[in-house]
Amino acid sequence: MELLNAHGHKAVKATHKTTFEITKEERLTSRGDCVIAVGADRGLSELSAEFTRLASREDATITVMIEACGIVETAIGRGSPFLTFEDENDIVARKSSFTCGRTLMIKSSKAAADLSRRLVKRLRDPGAAVKVVLTVQL
Repeated sequence: MELLNAHGHKAVKATHKTTFEITKEERLTSRGDCVIAVGADRGLSELSAEFTRLASREDATITVMIEACGIVETAIGRGSPFLTFEDENDIVARKSSFTCGRTLMIKSSKAAADLSRRLVKRLRDPGAAVKVVLTVQL
């Protein structure tokens, strides 16, 4: 299990139909329609070796639990041997099978647009603490 802490941002749109992203960056532009939280305390490359080893397996199931102001949503996806966990700033969940250094999981059950608008409203509050729990199971 990996715990990340981030916070909301007034520019969160959460309208992207195929991905969602959590970033260490503090700035968010209108083009960042997949970003759901900023100011994360870790990027993908800072996840534990044990987590990345397990998540790199094709039979891995990865769960992302997002909590803000008592509202919780969960997305479930798959691991892949093509995941490299290289990016220092970003963590991206994808509905597709595309992988790059920013990809946490593929075949995600949710993208930013699929998150409840109740949660998204909280994610638009710069003062909202966002807790993200990542788990991997074989």
